[in-house]
Amino acid sequence: MKLIVITRPTYFVEEDKIITALFDEGLDILHLRKVDSIPIYAERLLTLIPEKYRKRIVVHDNFYLKEEYKLKGIHLNSRNPFIPDNYSGSVTTSCHTLEEVKEKKPHCEYVFLSPIFDSISKEGYQAAFTPEQIRTAAKSNIIDKKVIALGGIDESNILQVKDYGFGGAAILGGLWNQFDAGHDYNYSQLLEHFRKLKRLAD
Repeated sequence: MKLIVITRPTYFVEEDKIITALFDEGLDILHLRKVDSIPIYAERLLTLIPEKYRKRIVVHDNFYLKEEYKLKGIHLNSRNPFIPDNYSGSVTTSCHTLEEVKEKKPHCEYVFLSPIFDSISKEGYQAAFTPEQIRTAAKSNIIDKKVIALGGIDESNILQVKDYGFGGAAILGGLWNQFDAGHDYNYSQLLEHFRKLKRLAD
């Protein structure tokens, strides 16, 4: 099962080193999601990440970065719902209902479906599906290898995601909560936590 990490919404010191270390540890794909940030910060971050890993990065904003830095692809969402003219490459998108999955999945490399569990990073953002609904959707091939579970995923439920039949898990709070960007200079605990998630996902 794929393991995808979504960046924290804000930039922080050492972020390039942590992202590079996560790729070194076997991270499949990183989604660069920095809402309402200045593009130059994204450019600076991408410049600091080794070129060999950039082809595993998907951008949520500033789609021109995909070509400029030879990234993996772009992610469509409510802020950026359209594929740019003359774009060629990987496209992914966010879904919040099973109907959306059915509609968008054929046109994408994969789609996120959320929230599967109560969110860790967004307070009050509750799971939108019962286990029965997810299992029924998997039996109907709505949920398959092209659908990535997002929302509230950590080491306590990642095996459940695999059991449901998702093609992968996207992690945000379940990883970044292991690291306080304001105070921590040692990110070994975050990397150890990632290794545990990776072992469970494999």
